[in-house]
This record gives sequence, C-alpha cells and structure tokens, in this order.
Amino acid sequence: MEGIKFDNLALRVLPIDQVQENYVRTVSGACFSKVKPTPVKNPKLVAYSSDALKLIDIDEEATKHERQLAQVFSGNVLLQGMDPAAHCYCGHQFGYFSGQLGDGATMYLGEIINKKNERWELQLKGAGKTPYSRTADGRKVLRSSIREFLCSEAIFCLGIPTTRAGTCVTSDDYVVRDIYYDGNPKQERCTIISRIAQTFIRFGSFEICKTIDPLTSRKGPSVGRYDILKTLLNYVISTFYPEIEEKYKSKDEDKYSAFFEEIVKRTASLVAQWQCVGWCHGVLNTDNMSIVGVTIDYGPYGFMDRYDPSFICNGSDDSGRYSYKQQPSICKWNCGKLAEALAPLLPIEKSKLILNKFDEEYERVYMNKMRQKFGLIQKELETDRQLIDTFLNTMEITGADFTNSFRTLSLIHLPNTKDFDESIRLFISTILDQCCDAEEWKFVNKSSIDERTYGLLQSLAGTNTAILSQFGFSPELLENEERKRQKFKELEKMTNESKRKDDEKAWRSFLEIYIARLKKEIDGNNEQLNIKRIRIMKKNNPRMVLRNYLAHRAIERAEQGDYSEVRNLLKELKHPYEGDDQDTIDLPKPDETTIGAEALLPVPDTTQKHATGACLKPTIYESKAPSNACRIRVT
Repeated sequence: MEGIKFDNLALRVLPIDQVQENYVRTVSGACFSKVKPTPVKNPKLVAYSSDALKLIDIDEEATKHERQLAQVFSGNVLLQGMDPAAHCYCGHQFGYFSGQLGDGATMYLGEIINKKNERWELQLKGAGKTPYSRTADGRKVLRSSIREFLCSEAIFCLGIPTTRAGTCVTSDDYVVRDIYYDGNPKQERCTIISRIAQTFIRFGSFEICKTIDPLTSRKGPSVGRYDILKTLLNYVISTFYPEIEEKYKSKDEDKYSAFFEEIVKRTASLVAQWQCVGWCHGVLNTDNMSIVGVTIDYGPYGFMDRYDPSFICNGSDDSGRYSYKQQPSICKWNCGKLAEALAPLLPIEKSKLILNKFDEEYERVYMNKMRQKFGLIQKELETDRQLIDTFLNTMEITGADFTNSFRTLSLIHLPNTKDFDESIRLFISTILDQCCDAEEWKFVNKSSIDERTYGLLQSLAGTNTAILSQFGFSPELLENEERKRQKFKELEKMTNESKRKDDEKAWRSFLEIYIARLKKEIDGNNEQLNIKRIRIMKKNNPRMVLRNYLAHRAIERAEQGDYSEVRNLLKELKHPYEGDDQDTIDLPKPDETTIGAEALLPVPDTTQKHATGACLKPTIYESKAPSNACRIRVT
C-alpha cells in the first residue's frame, strides 16, 4: 500500500480552517478543518470489497495482509500522503434549514490518482471527533457500518451510481447507543468503514454561505462569503465536470447553467433507478445529496419486500416525508434548494427554468428501465405507463414481493411461442407464492396509533395543522391511517384460502392486459425474440437484493464475532442478476448466540433438496422475506 499516490487537490484549492485545535465550534470561512483520526483498540477486519479497493490501487495481494488493512483503515496508521480533514457543510433536514452540520464522524484522508489516472477520494467514517461532531462522539457502530458497507456495494452491483465501500473494520472500543430511542441503551463496538468516491461534496456544501433562514433563524457559517461559493463551484466544475469547463471556460453564467442542468438530470436519473429496484434512502436531506449525482450516506435505507408505495424505511420518519413514493418529488425539491444556494452566481430565474427538466428526465429514465424490466423491447407505446401502474397496483393489493414479482415476469413467454400456455401456468403459481399470507396482510394494515391518540390527531387536523405537524404528522398521513383502519376492518375475516383466491383473480386480470401488450411486440421470429427479451428482463430484474432481514442476520452473527455471513452476503450481492434463482448458503447449527437471527429465516419448500451435512437448513437468498421481517425497525 506504500506505493499509493496521493494528490489532495481539494485541500490545495478550497479554504481550510485556520484553527488547528479539534473542538466543536462554528467554522467560518472554510470548507475543511484539519483533523486526526482517534485510534481504536485491536482493530479487526470484518470484510473488504476487493473491487472497490482496486479503484485505489490496492490489489488482491495487499488484501491478504488483514492486520495491515485493519491498522490503516481504522485510522490507527496513516500512509504517506494522507492528510485527514473534515468537510464543512449545511443542510435542510426534514424540510428545515439546520445550519452548520459537517463531517461529524467522517474524515477525508486524501485523493488518490490510480494507475488508470482516475481521481478517487478516500474517507473513513467513524474515525473520531471533529469540529462538526456537535454533541456526538464521532463514532459509528458495527450495526450501522455493516449496513452501509454492504449496501454501497449492493447498489453498485445493481448498476446504480453510488459511493463505494472498501473496508469495514471493528475494534475492542465501545460506545453506548440507544438504537430505538426508547430508553434502552446498550454498548456497541466502535467500527470504521472506508468510503471511496469521486468526491463527497454535496448539495449542503453550497449552503454554508446561506443567509438567515426565515423559518429556523439559522444561517450558514460563512454567510455572505460568495467568494468561497464561487471557488467551490469552480472547483467542482473543473474537477468533476471537465467537459462543461472546457466548453464554457470564462463564460461563468453559461457554465453554471450547464452544470446545474447536468446535476438536475443526474439526480432525476438516480432517483428513477432507485424506484425501479424498490430502494428507499430514508434521509434525503440536502446534506445527503451528492454533487456528482451518486447515492451517498447509507443510513436507515431499505429495499421494499412487499410492495407498498407509502413504504417508510426510516423508523424516525413519522411524517413519511421520505417514503418511497415521495422520493422523486423530494429529490426535485432538494435540487431547488441547491438552486437557491447558487443564486448569488446563477440567477434563480434561470435555475428554476432548468429545474423544470427534472420531471422529463425522471420519466425518460424510469420508463426506459421499466420497459426493459417488462421485456417491452420492440416498441414504445403511450399505454405502457398504464400497464406498469396496473402491475404496481396488483402488487399492492395482493401484498406481493417487489423484487421477486418483477423477476417472475420473465417466466411469461411471448404469445404464439411453443411454451406460452405452460409459462402462464407457471407464472400464476409462482406469483401467488410471492403474495403475503392473510396474517401478515392483517398485521401490515393494522394502525400503530391507539384510538385515543388517533382521536386527538384527527381533532388537530381539523383545527390546527401547524400543531399537528409539530407532532410529526400531516393531514395526508392521517388519511393513510384512516384507510388502514378501514382496510383492517375489511380483513378481519380473511383466511389464507380466500386471500389466495382474490390474489389469483387480480393477477389474471393483470395478465390479460400484459398479454395484449406482448402481442404488439411480436415481429418475425418469435422464438428468437422471446429468448432475447427474457435475457434482457433477467439483466434488469435482480434475483436478489439486500433485504433488511438478510442484513439483520449478518449483523447479529458479526456482533458475536462471526463475520462469515457478512462476507458470504457480500459475495452474493456482487452478482444480483446472475444465477438460477436458487442459490443457497450454508448455515451453522443454531445455538444460543444465533437463535435470534434464525428467527428471521424463511423456511423454503426446497429444504431437503439443498441441505448439506454442514447445516441445519439453507437459506435461499432469493426467497421473499419471512412474514415477521416487516417488524424489523431501522432508525
């Protein structure tokens, strides 16, 4: 690792805090503060991504030296050329400007020019206190670190732009965390992950110059310093958008317009890709939006199991602001806040016009991807949106698994091909197995708000919505609660048999529309076309994703010192589209340390087929989540 070439351009170009001491404070007139990682006791390598590490010229031979990797990527040892710093930024959090935030637990280590002449920024997350730590301790724990490590690589392997995760290193140091904010704290291991990206500059980086906010009365730490704003913007464009820099050079306003249009389009494309795999970020604040349009900052994220457009992955998001269906509009809103931050350099009238291109780009990327997922490769019809919405609605009313339902579409052959009738029978039997049972359906439609509280909230909704919002609720959220209550009453007498019958009726209704659309695809050699479309569908509908229960199980094992499942899971996540949909893993026999995790395992019908002497039963990664997985809460 000694041969890694560092070239820390950001620290040469952008202003650095003149205060050398590391204590919590408001940092004005700077984009970075110099810091040092806080060492940890006995660092241990949990897992690493060889593909990510290759970006910074760390090869397979170097990864064999786990002790050295652990020392460097815990922050205990700094390589020559590393120059640790914490980045200053602000953010709109849950719709309100929060003032200075910054890297409270993350440290920039430097920028690496690899052998391909690519520039990559390297960070450590969880490396200790910085001037931006506020009341926190600058540490991350094993649980959240494994989640970010795995999902960074999972999203990349799905083909979605993202920051990368190189390593996950834990230690024998502990911090106290109240996981669910319920007064039951516990000690957890200090853990550090390394992150790699072109840059970790975000929308909130440009908000440090913001004037006082009329709602929160907060302002940026470098309020009015438009010289810093211009320096930062020019740095971002020249370094990460060189084609725009080359085209416009000294024509600043044209250059800034072109940049803003590009980041608007990249952001629209990014969220469209999230929607197409059923992924929810959970905390789409402006400080969690990348200035180069990649997925950044993995916290309480979640892949949907059962399709629910109102899916909220963040247990702290009581209002549903960052729910699955809200993500496109929130990302557009965040682009609007970036426009406001850039207003001293790019007139808001211009940026608002550019912002209107968000919806068009979102729809273009979304529909292109969805047509591939549906195997509609011959024609683009206006009615395709209606077909897609019908499929989503059918998943919703049957409680069907998002990932597996899309994958199941590839079972359907084109009409007039030799196996068409058999493919329909196979689709129906398979898709019905992807629908939740009656008990799970009742559970997910049961209101979590007791009658007394619900009555109070309804009263507030009719008299004072401002106070209602202070409780974390909105009229829309109460409407959802009312629908759930009505739905639950309707479901009280439902049985598995009656639900399966209703589900089959709904899916056969969808099939009629889908088959009619497929008939319009037929052209020439149907057998060859069918092979081609199924191949395209399988390349766009993953057989597996990082479900919460899979991550939960890996974390429980890791907390007992067994990192094998983290590594197994990473290996599987690297090939989400490949395989025969029946890949398995070996599970050790359960004991008192693993029984909690095993409670969240599905029991597949194929147990005997896949069982080996080394395991009690296998888990099929592609299985839909067990019914009790919906009770996992991530904050």
